[in-house]
Amino acid sequence: MFCILAVVILGSAFMSVKTKSIMRAATFLLFVLFGIAGLYFILGYTFLGTAQISVYAGGVTMMYIFAISLTSKRTLQNLTERFKGIRVFNGLLVALFGLVTVLFVFFKNALINCALDDTPVSELSVQKIGEAIVGSEKYGYVLPFEFISVFLFACIIGGIMIARKENDK
Repeated sequence: MFCILAVVILGSAFMSVKTKSIMRAATFLLFVLFGIAGLYFILGYTFLGTAQISVYAGGVTMMYIFAISLTSKRTLQNLTERFKGIRVFNGLLVALFGLVTVLFVFFKNALINCALDDTPVSELSVQKIGEAIVGSEKYGYVLPFEFISVFLFACIIGGIMIARKENDK
């Protein structure tokens, strides 16, 4: 199952970058996010998998598609860009730097875990995570979530107003 999800994730990510249509790129991004949620489910992290589907695959991707739909059709026509050698080289350099960083953190944590005792750390229950998210105590996150929801609502209204002004002209 891991191999199937890895092929779906890598293939969709590659197609998302290589396609010339921005709507197809958003659709391929949706497949990537679903594949990552599948990896979370395989690992037994049901809360993270559910959050991945509801927040990223459901919310963020739909906001991308909504924003793309609101933009002018003239800006989306012939949206192609030629790759130049220096841009490809810079992209490969950034990817290599990211790979080295990830490997460094991975091996550093592996060495720290080997040096410490081998007792596994217990996982937080979904109930405790839920209480922390909707709690209003010192470390509760209900107020930041409310601010984010008001901000996203204002962004949606602003996008509608921008799209409406273009249609009036």
